[in-house]
Amino acid sequence: MLKRLPWIVLMAALLCMGACSQGQQAALSPLEEMYRPTAVPDRVILTWNGDPATSQAVTWRTDTSVTNAVAQIAVADPDPAFEDKAETVQATTAEFTSKLWTANYHSVTFRNLKPDTLYAYRVGDGKLWSEWFHFRTASDKPEPFSFLYFGDVQNGIRALASRVVREAFKAAPNARFATFAGDLVTDGADDLLWGEFFDTGGWLYGMTPLVPATGNHEYRKDSEGVRRLTKHWRAQFTLPEHGPTGIEEHAYYIDYQGLRIIALASSEVVDEQAAWLDKVLSDNPNRWTIVVFHHPPYSLSKGRKDNEKLIQAWKPLFDKYRVDLVLTGHDHTYARSGLNESTVYATSVTGSKMYELDRKPWMIRAGERTQLFQVISIDGDKLSYEARTATGSLYDAFELRKQAGKPNLLIERVPVGVQERRRPAKEAGK
Repeated sequence: MLKRLPWIVLMAALLCMGACSQGQQAALSPLEEMYRPTAVPDRVILTWNGDPATSQAVTWRTDTSVTNAVAQIAVADPDPAFEDKAETVQATTAEFTSKLWTANYHSVTFRNLKPDTLYAYRVGDGKLWSEWFHFRTASDKPEPFSFLYFGDVQNGIRALASRVVREAFKAAPNARFATFAGDLVTDGADDLLWGEFFDTGGWLYGMTPLVPATGNHEYRKDSEGVRRLTKHWRAQFTLPEHGPTGIEEHAYYIDYQGLRIIALASSEVVDEQAAWLDKVLSDNPNRWTIVVFHHPPYSLSKGRKDNEKLIQAWKPLFDKYRVDLVLTGHDHTYARSGLNESTVYATSVTGSKMYELDRKPWMIRAGERTQLFQVISIDGDKLSYEARTATGSLYDAFELRKQAGKPNLLIERVPVGVQERRRPAKEAGK
């Protein structure tokens, strides 16, 4: 008996470990269980880090058991046997540790693709695969297209922002990409919130590329007490690295079928970005230029002042190069200007957090307590803008038309009879 005692003790310890492990898992919240990484690919998302006509980046997540990840791609075909012709591409894998768990993030950039072509792809480890997704490459010349613009998601991500994102894709099913004006989540270091963000679009993000800008809530203090962009950003998004030194993938631009869309990081090194922005705007072969960033230069929420730093550093460049449209978030209300010099400024909100509007003379259209999405369409010399509510109704609209040697012509399309949405008078000031 004495000789067997250590084995009994060992078996008891092993049983305890198993019970403790099961108990620990049982103690996790349902959301933690739902968003725990596994060997099955999840959080599949398309972005760009190259020419959208000939390349496509995809990023996804697994647990750390997957160390040899791959993607497969083929020209899409109605015949399911297309997968027999798929090319396999090795992924780059990086381990990432959050407060909850360690996961592996994998990324692939498909290159040498044909312009304006529908492709099918999947990601995995050779045994466990995602479903097959579709995406279409951009044309290599200006062609009509639409894209989606979302303001802050930040709060009510899975519960309420999801309906806006899904309604947007229903309204514009052929949108070629979606841009987010920062504050995708309310705490950029919280992996559960990122899980909710990926839930808002689900498989749609695996088919429609995202063009995200950083918001202040994506920044958190590191171990040295320095406020930096969360490491989730570069782990999850594969973006161009041609921005200013030190903020690659924070500030970048993408050329898409006659549009240059520029993402700026309004929470950091504003002056350094101005020098870079000057070059990006001066050497721009595209007919249309849109800039997206988080903080609106002109405030629209009560208690907030205009962002003089951004106005002084960036607005002169917007004016000089006749930037067509500036898209922002942060103020959790809606407002849209007329032509400010040559530029229309718009701020919107997608999630459930709402601020009180400070109505100002420059606002052509404004609103509060309203979740919105925007559909922006470009066709030759015409840009069309629609702001729609979470229930799909048209709330604001205008057109911009190019004029040779002159600023754009702005044509108002505000829907007749649709009153501005304002909070009840008894709630004002709260």
